[in-house]
Amino acid sequence: MKDFNIINRYIFRELLPPFTISLFFLTFVFLMTRIPEITNMVVNYNADISSIALMVVYTLPRFFEFTIPMSVMISILLTFMRMSQDNEIVALKGAGVSLYRLLPPVMIFCFLGVLMTMWITVFGVSWGKLSFKKLSIEIARSSLDMALQERQFNCGLENVMIYISHLDMKTKALKDVFIEDRRTKGVISISVAPSGKLLRLEDAKMYTIRLYDGVINQVDVDQGSVNNIKFRDYDINIDLNSMNKTDDEISKKLNERSLVDLIRFIRSGIKNKALLSSALMELHEKFSIPFACLSLGLLAFPLGVQSDSLRRSSGFSLGICFFLFYYFLLAAGWSAGETGKLSPVIGMWLPNVIMGGAGIFLLVRNAKEKPVRLPGFVKNAVMAAKKLVIKKV
Repeated sequence: MKDFNIINRYIFRELLPPFTISLFFLTFVFLMTRIPEITNMVVNYNADISSIALMVVYTLPRFFEFTIPMSVMISILLTFMRMSQDNEIVALKGAGVSLYRLLPPVMIFCFLGVLMTMWITVFGVSWGKLSFKKLSIEIARSSLDMALQERQFNCGLENVMIYISHLDMKTKALKDVFIEDRRTKGVISISVAPSGKLLRLEDAKMYTIRLYDGVINQVDVDQGSVNNIKFRDYDINIDLNSMNKTDDEISKKLNERSLVDLIRFIRSGIKNKALLSSALMELHEKFSIPFACLSLGLLAFPLGVQSDSLRRSSGFSLGICFFLFYYFLLAAGWSAGETGKLSPVIGMWLPNVIMGGAGIFLLVRNAKEKPVRLPGFVKNAVMAAKKLVIKKV
């Protein structure tokens, strides 16, 4: 028994370094996708460093939601690949230690990953997304330039929706402007112009959007009439004080709701079946993704033991490939759940069942000395992915 405890502690310690390295590396890669957005805010909008740092912090939980399960799988895969290639697995089998006796440290490691990821999905993701939205609104209040995003429907202003295809930060010139104004009760004004300009008045909270050679369509909701007006110059005044919404007034998306808020929302009696289905999938996703640490860990264990024909450097690529397959199953389950073809429970939990079932099958086969070799196309895909990464680096 003492020997087994030593072996378990040894395996657990061997799992920690690759997990830490993978977690930092993958999180850094995910953060790199936000660099263009951050650079744009610093250069064009003069956003201060503290706001940028907070935005990075608020986005980390969303990244950790996926990088922790990925790192758990990669660390288990790399550890047992190394032990297999160094003939440590052969030595343990020669000493009468079965693969099942090596499972306890792997299971403990996986369950720790489940707890970490569950804390992130239940508390961190909704907090980070909602905090990011609040900070974005605060930044936008200081300047309309920051509130207007190109090729997006900007709805941050109360009763005003603005779409622009291009905004020149130096000249403040606008192209292809579409503005829907509902500030007048009972009247909807839709202004369309090929060009315009953003003007800032002496009052820092007041802006004017000047449109050129456009058309205004005014719809009287009460009378059901429509007026069409052509203009050469037309000014629309924007008051940034209209963006001063309290936390309770800020609309929350499903993934921005806390667990308690989401459950309360589901129990409120939603009549829209599509919305109810999306809310249920969001609820189950908070728990299914953490348990991916367990299902992917079960798959990585037998793969690492039998992958003596692959180099250690290929283990990272192999882990990424299997996680991408898991994510593909998760996205397919989400799409099927939204269309009503699958229930939210099946859509969100089926990827874990498939990956975990495959891991158990491979583990039983390996324990019986009947390993299942990876198909040739899988090995070729791993090697191709590795070469592609090396070229990019």
